[in-house]
Amino acid sequence: MPPPLARIIQQLKREPSRTGSIVITVFGDAIVPRGGSVWLGTLLEFFEELDIDAGVVRTAMSRLTADGWFERNRIGRNSFYRLVQSGRQTFDIATKHIYGPPASDWTGRFELLLIGNGGDRDTAREALKNAGFGSPLPGVWVAPSGVPVPAEASGAIRLEVSAEDDSGRRLLSESWPLDRTADAYQKFMKTFEPLHGWLGRGERLTETDAFTARILLIHHYRRVVLRDPLLPTALLPADWPGRAARALCGEIYRAVLPASEQWLDRHATNENGPLPKPGGELSKRFDGP
Repeated sequence: MPPPLARIIQQLKREPSRTGSIVITVFGDAIVPRGGSVWLGTLLEFFEELDIDAGVVRTAMSRLTADGWFERNRIGRNSFYRLVQSGRQTFDIATKHIYGPPASDWTGRFELLLIGNGGDRDTAREALKNAGFGSPLPGVWVAPSGVPVPAEASGAIRLEVSAEDDSGRRLLSESWPLDRTADAYQKFMKTFEPLHGWLGRGERLTETDAFTARILLIHHYRRVVLRDPLLPTALLPADWPGRAARALCGEIYRAVLPASEQWLDRHATNENGPLPKPGGELSKRFDGP
C-alpha cells in the first residue's frame, strides 16, 4: 500500500467509528451504479483493508437496516443488502450534489421552506441538510432556487426570496457556516494532496488499493460537500476553496476509477453472481467546471 493511502487510513482510525457512514459511501458510489445489491462478504472483504473488524461491519449493517436504509435478503447462510426504494431519492440528490457540476443558471432567488412543529420537522431535518439547505432559524430552511426539495419536506410551506439586498445576504450568512465549510475543504485537500502528487508521478495502484482510495476519497469529500449549499459564485468569497477541492477530488477519482472498477468486477457479487456493469453515467462524474 502506498504511504499516502496508508496515512489516510491511519488518520481514519484516529477518528470516532464511522463504519456506517463508509457503508453509505460504498453503496452510493459503487453499488447503486451496479444494480444496488451486494453480498455481505464483499463488504467484509473491503473493510478488512481498513482493518475494521467483521463484527463491527455486521453491527453497522444491522443498524442501518433497522433504521430503514437497507433491506436484507438471506439465501442459505449468505446475506445480501439492497438500498430500500424510499432511500433512492436521498441517494439521487446526494449523487448530483457530489459528482455534478455546480449550477450555472442561478436566478438570484432563493427557496425558503417553513416547517411547523411536529414529526415532519424531525424527519425532514437530515434530508434537507443533505440536499444542501441551510437553516437560519428552527423550522426555516433556505437554498438557491431550483435545488430539489426532498420528499421528506414535501409538506413545507414554500416561498421564494431575493438575495439582491442586504437582508437577503444576511439570511445567507446566517443559514450556512461557510467559514467551517471552507476549513473542512482545506482539511480535505491537505489529506489527499499527497495521494494526488503520488499518482501524478505516474505511480500505479493495485486494484484493491484503487478501490480503497476511491471510497475513502468520496467518504471524506461527501462529508464536506453535502454540507455545502453550492452557492452561486457571485455569493462566494473570491478565495473559496470549494472549487479547488472539487478539482482535486475529480482528478484523483478519474485516476483510480478504472482499477477500482476492476476490483468490483473480480470481487463484488450479488444474489445472481458478479455485479452488472455500471451505466455510462459513472464515467461522467466530476465532468464540467
